[in-house]
Amino acid sequence: MKLDSYWLDTAPPFVSACEGPLDGDADVVVIGAGFTGLSAALALGKRGASVVVVDAGRVGGGASGRNGGQVNTGVAQDFVALAAQLGLERASACYRAYSDAVDTVERLIDEEQIDCDYAATGKLKLASKPHHFAHLEKTADLIRRAVDPDIELIDGERIRGEVQSDSFYGGLLHRHGGQMHMGKFAVGLAEAAVRRGAKLYEHAPVTSIVKDGGAHRVVTARGEVRAKQVLIATGPSRHGPFGWYRRRLAPVGSFIVVTEPLPPALLVQTLPNRRAYTTTRLMHNYFRVTPDSRLLFGGRARFTASERPFDAKSGRILQQGLAAMFPMLSSARIDYCWGGLVDISADRLPHAGQHDGIYFSMGYSGHGTQMSTHMGQVMADVMDGRAERNPWDESEWAAIPGHTGKPWFLPLVGTYYRIKDIFY
Repeated sequence: MKLDSYWLDTAPPFVSACEGPLDGDADVVVIGAGFTGLSAALALGKRGASVVVVDAGRVGGGASGRNGGQVNTGVAQDFVALAAQLGLERASACYRAYSDAVDTVERLIDEEQIDCDYAATGKLKLASKPHHFAHLEKTADLIRRAVDPDIELIDGERIRGEVQSDSFYGGLLHRHGGQMHMGKFAVGLAEAAVRRGAKLYEHAPVTSIVKDGGAHRVVTARGEVRAKQVLIATGPSRHGPFGWYRRRLAPVGSFIVVTEPLPPALLVQTLPNRRAYTTTRLMHNYFRVTPDSRLLFGGRARFTASERPFDAKSGRILQQGLAAMFPMLSSARIDYCWGGLVDISADRLPHAGQHDGIYFSMGYSGHGTQMSTHMGQVMADVMDGRAERNPWDESEWAAIPGHTGKPWFLPLVGTYYRIKDIFY
C-alpha cells in the first residue's frame, strides 16, 4: 500500500517548471500552484500580464491533488440550514456560484483541451438514516422552488438501483456535476498557464512578503521577485508568513484509500451509474470509481492533520468502513492511502478579497475542486478592477475564536461529531 496520492502518482509529469533562481519583476505573483493559483495565472496570462507562480512543493501537490476527485454543484453545508442562516436569496446565490464553478471547470477543460478523464455523472447524496432522508426531502423541495429544478429525490425502494448497499435509505441526486482525474487536471492547467506566458517555480516556499513602494517583494527559498500585485492561493498552508489566514481556517485532515483495479462486472453491480457519492453523516464518507476501475473511498476517519506514516491508521479505519458499506468488496486489496488538509472556515463558505493590499482566495471547506478553479478566474477579474465579480466578498473576515494558527480544538470537534452521529 502506497502512502501517496493516487492522483499525483498516476499524473503525467509537469515538464515546464522553471529551473534556476527566481529574480526580477512581474505584474503578478501567485503564491500556490493549486487550482486557484493555476486558474488565476491562466486567466491573467490571457490578458497579457506577466505572472510568476511559486509553490512550496509541486504543481497540484496540496489539496488540489489530494481530494476525492468530485466536481459538484451544492454548497458545503445543508441548504436548509444555510437559508435559515443567510436568508433564501443569499443561500440561492451561494448555490448558483457553485453551479457556475462546475461550468468553469468544464469550460476550461474544453478550451484548453485538458485530458483529465472528466465524466459528467452528477452527485448523489446518500441518506445514512431514515430521518436523514426525511430531511433530504425538505432540502429537495426548497432547492427546487428556489434555485435548481433539475434535481431528483430517490427513495428507499429505488436506492438499490444506484448503490448496492444496505447502508442507505434514499438519496438526493444533483445532475449538474461530475468527476475527473485531479493530477491530470492540475498538470493540464499548469501547462495551459505556461502557454499563456506564466512562469512556474516549484519547491520555492515563501519566507516573507515585504512592501516595496507601491509593490510587494516576495521572498522565497529560491530567490525573490517584485510584483505590483500578489494573490495568495495557498489553502491551509501550515508554513510561511500566512498567520493572518491560518487564524481564520481550521486545517482538518481528510483521508482516502483506493483499491486495486476491480472486475468491471462487480463495479456495474455495485455502482452502476458511477456517480460521485457522499453520505449524510457528520463523519461522512465520499466515494467514486476511478478511470481505471478502482474504488476511491474517503472520509474524515480521524479529526487530525495528515502526517505520514500515521495516515496508515486512518487508512485502516476507512478500509473497515468500506467493507461494512460494501461487503462484496471486503477482500479488495488497498493500493493507495493518503491524507490531505481541508481549509474549513467558520461559516464553511469560501472567503476572497484583499487584506493589507494583498489578494487572497481560500476557505473552500471541502468543496474546493470546482470553486477553487472558478475563483482563480474570478480573482483575475477582481485584480483587473472588477470587484463586483467576487461572490464571497461580503464582510470583514473574522478569526476563529481562540484559534492562534494551531488547531488544538480538532480532537474535541471530532469527539463531538462522533457522539452527534450516534444520536442524530
